Amino acid sequence: MKIGIPKEVYPGEQRVAATPDTAKRLQKLGFDVLVETNAGCGANFNDDAYTAAQCQIVPDAATLWTEADIVLKVRPPQLHPDACKHEVDLLHQGSRLISFIWPAQNGDLLQKLGSRQATVLAMDAIPRISRAQKLDALSSMANLAGYRAVIEAANHFGRFFNGQITAAGKVPPAKVMIIGVGVAGLAAIGTAKGLGAIVRAFDTRLVVKEQVESLGAEFLELNFAEDGSGEGGYAKVMSDEFIKAEMALFAEQAKEVDIIITTALIPGKKAPVLITQEMVESMKEGSVIVDLAAEQGGNCACTHPGEVYRYKGVTIVGLTDLPSRMAQQASQLYGTNLYHLLEDMGGAKNFQVNLEDEVVRGALVVHSGEITYPPPKVEKKVEVAATKSSKSEDKVKEPIPVLATAPVSPVPSTAKGGSNVIWLLLVGVALVGIGISAPPEFLSHFIVFVLACFIGWQVIWNVKPALHTPLMSVTNAISGIIILGGMLQISGTSNLSTTILGAIAILVGTINISGGFLVTQRMLKMFQR
Repeated sequence: MKIGIPKEVYPGEQRVAATPDTAKRLQKLGFDVLVETNAGCGANFNDDAYTAAQCQIVPDAATLWTEADIVLKVRPPQLHPDACKHEVDLLHQGSRLISFIWPAQNGDLLQKLGSRQATVLAMDAIPRISRAQKLDALSSMANLAGYRAVIEAANHFGRFFNGQITAAGKVPPAKVMIIGVGVAGLAAIGTAKGLGAIVRAFDTRLVVKEQVESLGAEFLELNFAEDGSGEGGYAKVMSDEFIKAEMALFAEQAKEVDIIITTALIPGKKAPVLITQEMVESMKEGSVIVDLAAEQGGNCACTHPGEVYRYKGVTIVGLTDLPSRMAQQASQLYGTNLYHLLEDMGGAKNFQVNLEDEVVRGALVVHSGEITYPPPKVEKKVEVAATKSSKSEDKVKEPIPVLATAPVSPVPSTAKGGSNVIWLLLVGVALVGIGISAPPEFLSHFIVFVLACFIGWQVIWNVKPALHTPLMSVTNAISGIIILGGMLQISGTSNLSTTILGAIAILVGTINISGGFLVTQRMLKMFQR
């Protein structure tokens, strides 16, 4: 089978549906890859790179669309300026197309694709389930958009993001508010915190509070019992009372923060207006608003989609091509998403549109000319006690019976408890023996040793695993003190038992220090490329 990678004709679009790297991976699935000339130039992939990856360069779009069995695109099909035809008309009868389609907004496009008897999968309709995370192109692009939004804000902001104390004076850190904590919002939070800003975030879904706080940001919360979690992880439309309180919060924050980044979108609906004109006018001179929902109308009332301009001292960034401004990285991520989809669909040898596959069925918007959007809702089946039934595809497996030969009496708990008592008695006898035979100086040191072991065990046991690595740095310092104490005990006494304990302390402390450094080094290597 042949896969076609056309050059995107949407104005300003720099992404491409396959990079030389992902093209090689597609070839391993058995596909022949055809690439239109200069298709990857906007993402810094020239024709020579595709030729080196064993791809066939096709001189024009008409030839590529005609020869390809599967066409991979980024933007939905539209009028081709060079061919003077709609890209759907270039698609041969019965062919397949995988691209962003936005079926809820492009009903006419679905009708046009259906007239070509095409089979179309929309990458924006991939279900938000765990198994489909590797195919989730929306998350891939949103991640880039959130990162780029902070970079654009920093470019238009006239100050440092992080606070500094210099010889010329103190510079306060920038205050950033992020509205909407989806993939884009989380990426923006991480980037802004990495640059040293004070970050606040708001979302109607209370489940994201821990994620926000784990990134070091402050979660702005309303005293409402209402939760905004909708289907597929998206937010839902809130009540009028909640929206009123929400807008009051934004109005208060707008007067204080320096940068606002909005990411709020509801699938199939116009972007809600969250930052009013009055809020913009209340912001400080030099503030910045980056509206990631600009393509759907914008979350800010003053946003001009596709433009960057100043409104009464506030720079409003309404760019709609943020992922395209990182075309090389975006193309690599999107191409990988497409590769995983084609791999799950069987590759070239076993390629099929499996309607029983929840992921494929969710993304399928046109099948052999028939419009299949929206997909049917998947009803969750509740399994009850298994019973024997006729052989069918939905048959519930019977539980495996447990064969009991004879009643087994439970093992009395005193067995384990008895062994513990024995150990305690032995330890007690040993301590009494040491107390009778050892000198008073040894006893005072021994009591401190026992208490230190107990307290140390309690401290280490109650520390979260995530803090074990920094804890090793502290214990290394303590172990150094122990080693010095052991050396003093060895050199300053002739008592055999004290000398033995001092030597053990030196040995254990040395092991702890060397082990601490070794484990810390291995942990740090995990974060190196």
